[in-house]
Parts: sequence; structure tokens; C-alpha cells
Amino acid sequence: MSLRPVPTRSSTPSSTSTPSSSSTSTSKVRIRPRAGGAADVLLAACFWGTTGTVRTFAPDGTSSVSIAAMRMVLGGLMLAGVVLATARGDLRRLLRAPRALPMLGAGAAAMIVYQTAFFVAAGRTGVAVATVVTIGSSPAFTGMVGVLTRRTRPDARWLLATAGAVVGCAALVLGGRGAGVEPVGIGLALLSGLGYATYATLSSVLIMRGERDRCVVAGLFGLAGLASLPVLLLDSPGRLVTGTGPAVALYLGLVATGGAYLVFARGLRTVPATTATTLTLAEPAVASVLGVAVLGEHLGPVALCGLAFLAASLIVLVVPFGRGGGTKGR
Repeated sequence: MSLRPVPTRSSTPSSTSTPSSSSTSTSKVRIRPRAGGAADVLLAACFWGTTGTVRTFAPDGTSSVSIAAMRMVLGGLMLAGVVLATARGDLRRLLRAPRALPMLGAGAAAMIVYQTAFFVAAGRTGVAVATVVTIGSSPAFTGMVGVLTRRTRPDARWLLATAGAVVGCAALVLGGRGAGVEPVGIGLALLSGLGYATYATLSSVLIMRGERDRCVVAGLFGLAGLASLPVLLLDSPGRLVTGTGPAVALYLGLVATGGAYLVFARGLRTVPATTATTLTLAEPAVASVLGVAVLGEHLGPVALCGLAFLAASLIVLVVPFGRGGGTKGR
């Protein structure tokens, strides 16, 4: 199975192009999502869906800001180690590529905004509302970014799947639960969704340009981890080194962040960012199932219908098809 985008006007492999030619030919490429790429994105979303449940096992009084910073620091260290051991030459090529450093810096900043804004939003308007607004808005933001940069044009299949997934996500998270709505919290959750969409779009641009996927994600998280280190130290993370803290920190940092984003980046080789952010709407479904199975939570009829609706919408994007994709290149 090919792991490269299929050129529409030439059979020349993208790996033979120079960085500049790869960048200018992006508009000539039609991205054809493969089932394997979609499965990678879904697997990453499943890992992310475990974080809320695992978070409950942290020692009492552990700050959410400390946990978010620890995730980025440990994830960045792991990804940097993997790349330095397996793809050092590709990393040097990425850092020398035109406009790569500004894009990596912007992507790292977007990841920090995504993480921080979400936790603050959850504190103001509740986890349920913050989750549905953040995760539900990110596909729409990604589609808008793609249109504005003239890199992609969402097709009817993507629009249908995204609309269905957002409706299912809303029913799943809000169904049967009392959730307060606070305007500033909603605004922060929207900012979080925009941050994630920006990260996904910048990662996709670099990867589809021909850069090594693991180098891209390592560069982004390496910078995000460095920027988060002072926050971690100032926020008194002592509780994370006592009791269950180390196990929680290691899982969230190495598995649900480092490992998950490696898999997600691999999926971005063949899945456009617009489709990928829609597929990650599987995250609240996984979180809800774990809430029932592990934490003893209960899903009402509306939430169960939302879970089924969300699953059906994601299948629309995962099932292989012959022509086109979640987006069309311009």
C-alpha cells in the first residue's frame, strides 16, 4: 500500500521532488485516503479518549495545568529520542527546509493553545460542554483553514460525515447530562478547537510536502515541550511523583501523547487534515464507553443514539472508495 499522495498529473513519486517543487505542487495533488491511514487516525483518537479516565487516577489535588504540561514535556522527550535514534538525517533536512522552522513554531504554539485553552474552558463551563465545543468545532475550523489557504476544498462526503459526527458528538456528550454554559468558557473552547485545527493543518502541510512524519511531530512537540517546561516547574508538580502520579504521567506522556501522535502523523501521510479532524471525533465515544465500563457512569437514550450516529458518520470516511476523498486539491 502506497504511503504517498497520488499525483494527478504526473506519475513521478513525490520523494524525487525537491522541497521547493513539492511545496509548489501541493495544489496539483489529490489526496486519496487509504483505510490504513484512517485506521491510524482512529487509533490515535482511541488513545486520546483514554486520557480523561486515566486522569481520574492521578493523586488528589493534582493540577490539570501540570498534567497538560507534563504530557507535552514527556511526549516531546519521547518523540525527540525516537527521531534522534532512527531519523536524524531526515530531521536535519526538515530543519533546513524552506519555511519549516516558522511552521514548526506555529504548530507548537497551536498545540499549547489547544491544551491550555481546553483545560481553562473545562474549569469555567464544565468538561462536557468544553469537550463537545472543542472537538466538535475542530473539523469545521480545519475545513475553513483549508479553504482560506486554497489547499483543499471539502467535498460533499466530508461535509456529510462532519455534520453527522458533530451532531452525534453533541448528543453523546450532552445527552442526559445537565451542563451549564458560560460564554467565556465557550469562547475558550472554540479557541482550543482552532488551536488543534491549526496544529493538524500545519502538520499535514509539512508531511504532504514530503517531510518525514515522525520528524514533523517530534519537532512540533519538542518545541511545545520546551515552552511548557517552565510552566510545569512553576505549577508545583510534586503530586505527580507520588502514589499513582508517576504511572499516570508516564501513560499520558508516552502512550497517549508520544505514541498517539506518532500514529496520528503516520495517518496524515494519506489522510487530509480535514478528514483526520473529523475522524478524531471518535475520541468522545471512547471516553464515554470507558466512563461506563471503568467509572460506572451511565449513558441515557439520547447519548446512546449519539454514539451510534457518530459511529455511522465515521464509517462514511473510513470505508475505502474509488475516486476523490475527503478533500480535493486545488
